[in-house]
Amino acid sequence: MLRRLLILIVLLIVVIGAAIGGTIFFMSRNAASTTAASAAGKTAQATTPVPAPVPAPIFAELDPFTVTLYGETRNRILYTAITLRLNHADDRKQIQDYMPEVRDRVLKVLSSQQLSAIQTTEGRLALSKDIKESLSKPFVAQLPAPNVADVLFTAFVVQ
Repeated sequence: MLRRLLILIVLLIVVIGAAIGGTIFFMSRNAASTTAASAAGKTAQATTPVPAPVPAPIFAELDPFTVTLYGETRNRILYTAITLRLNHADDRKQIQDYMPEVRDRVLKVLSSQQLSAIQTTEGRLALSKDIKESLSKPFVAQLPAPNVADVLFTAFVVQ
């Protein structure tokens, strides 16, 4: 009977030891794979280039324009609001400083348009290009020309 009790105790110690050993083995294996996965994630993060921050857009909004367009049969009124997209804050300051000349140049371009041309998408693109070219000339010889990236129509009504 003592021998049976001794065998039972030894068997119980072996089973408990195997359970503890198996738990430690699987826990260390899981921890190793987690560590490897996190290391691989850190490596992937380290090799992935961080995108550069997108610069804030620089806009200069012009007061709306109203011009008379002369057509073949009758005259029409063009009402348009324009916003300029600029490349540098210095360009915005220059546009604001020379606003009377900016408005004069834009009015000259707008008033020279043909009614039939600006009522098409292609005509509006050409008008945008003409305004951009007009504003991309220096206002005074001592200053560089403002760098106008785009001319945006925020309102465009022909009546």
